[in-house]
Amino acid sequence: MSFVYSTCCGSLEYYDKNMDRVNTRAEKKLLRVNRIFHKVTTTDDPIIRQLAKTESNVFATDAIVATLMACTRSVYSWDIVVQRVGNKLFFDKRDDSEFDLLTVSETSSDPPPEDSTSLNSPRNLALEATFINHNFSQQVLRQGEEKYSFEKPNPFVQEEEEGQVASVAYRYRKWDLGNNIELIVRCEHDAVMVSANSDLQFVNIKALNEWDSRYSGGVDWRQKLDVQRGAVLANELKNNSSKLSKWTIQALLAGSDQIKFGYVSRVNPVDSSKHVVLGTQMFKPIEFATQISLSMDNGWGILRCIIDLCMKLKEGKYLIMKDPNKPVIRIYDIPDNTFDSDEDADDDDSDDNDGDDDE
Repeated sequence: MSFVYSTCCGSLEYYDKNMDRVNTRAEKKLLRVNRIFHKVTTTDDPIIRQLAKTESNVFATDAIVATLMACTRSVYSWDIVVQRVGNKLFFDKRDDSEFDLLTVSETSSDPPPEDSTSLNSPRNLALEATFINHNFSQQVLRQGEEKYSFEKPNPFVQEEEEGQVASVAYRYRKWDLGNNIELIVRCEHDAVMVSANSDLQFVNIKALNEWDSRYSGGVDWRQKLDVQRGAVLANELKNNSSKLSKWTIQALLAGSDQIKFGYVSRVNPVDSSKHVVLGTQMFKPIEFATQISLSMDNGWGILRCIIDLCMKLKEGKYLIMKDPNKPVIRIYDIPDNTFDSDEDADDDDSDDNDGDDDE
């Protein structure tokens, strides 16, 4: 596996270093930042469509690749659509799926209850975590000031679009995986910052959120964050191993220099609408990967195995699904028009292929 090149587009705001002063004694209210986030799947990306005409034969987004690479840490079910067109593979998320929602306490020994009416059900926590991440990632920037812009503009901004687009840059990176497999991944940066020695650094910004310490490991952030941050992070690694692994893989794929974590907590454990920022922490992605025992070599191996398996299938559309009850990935052969219309496909598809990736 060798990296070949990258092309970039979009514009980024600068990280506000005043946020590094936030702590439990000087917490900061999480603000609602109304900005547009584009979560465009692979085959709807105009740049990937253009690249697919002339080069490479496997295409995906960083979120999809990270999910596959970190699949051994997944507990909840997820699915990805694969289309084989000629000798090319396109990995997509399903329209209207919850693929982009962030899981909470997925790998906890005492996971959230599956009660849909509960404030702390897995889906409600995922909606809350995604809301927090969107707002935190924009609040920590120097809004309204000069931006760092790449030569090409954001490819997803429409002229008639109303509202301000979130700070984001897309980096289309190409890897040669050997044996005539070339992969292009659309990666993302969230911001830029100037380091102590005046170097420009690209940053990915993510938020960890505390919902109720009584049910998520018993580590109270307001008591521990300033004096025992390591204990807080260790608890998050235990409860959110899958999410943290995917974030780290995405930062590594993008070539980000830093990954910035925010610690965001509910003002009141019984109210999921009001939050405060209690602190921030920054890591180099490669160092953080080592800290959480994340092997990119293993991740590339898993991805290559899935690509090789899909390349052996006949042309058509397939669904890769993480089994909801077992550490197994299954690949289903589905009709070509599946997910293209509002009609649900027949679940009892007799023609399926099973592959697995054991933990």
